[in-house]
Amino acid sequence: MVIALLTAAGTSTRMGQDIPKQFIHVENKPLIIYTMEAFQAHPGIDAMVVVTLPAWIDVLKAYANQFNISKLRWVVPGGETGQESIRLGLEALRGEICEEDIIMVHDGNRCMVSGEIISNSLAVFKKRGSAVAAIPCVEAVFRSEDDGETSTISIPRTQLYRTQTPHTYTYGKLLWAHAEAAKRNITGTAASCTLMQELGETVYFSKGSEENLKITTVDDMMIFKALLQTKKDTWLK
Repeated sequence: MVIALLTAAGTSTRMGQDIPKQFIHVENKPLIIYTMEAFQAHPGIDAMVVVTLPAWIDVLKAYANQFNISKLRWVVPGGETGQESIRLGLEALRGEICEEDIIMVHDGNRCMVSGEIISNSLAVFKKRGSAVAAIPCVEAVFRSEDDGETSTISIPRTQLYRTQTPHTYTYGKLLWAHAEAAKRNITGTAASCTLMQELGETVYFSKGSEENLKITTVDDMMIFKALLQTKKDTWLK
């Protein structure tokens, strides 16, 4: 069984809007529904669990019903941090699924995740035992030690990859990671790949995309709206 665990419990302080960004409507559809539709449409996904703000649980369920998201099986109240929200989503599945089942953790505000990205994540997981979507860094990167004022240290970009979601692991592996985090007092690792790395695990990369952007700011929202209206020219390879 493959379950998509979507995180949608952020309060959107950086967006600066009156409602959480995951519920902002674009073309008469909330952002979280765009994300859910991607997993609904993929034949490799069996079910979804969404972790969201407690006050918005009933709203989310109503939207899922309105937009025919039949794979949604669980809606879970989130925590104070991204790491805690993922843990709560995992805990809600105890007794419902097996440790060998596959969990695909994905940011609810990455609305442009494609079927190709989901399929490649599953393919890499099958080969390696885990998968983290990533893309190579194409910009020149510098490290600053004075809050971005100056730098004399550049980092070769050929060594750098920007991680995205989904992050795909077995349910048992994720439960282990969060149990270890509690034992070792590891906090603030909203990305499952960062937590795994801190626990000494190798990170295996799967296909990401620049279009698979995380909508965090108003600028991101404008890019998303533009992407919705853009189609790839047929002559492009």
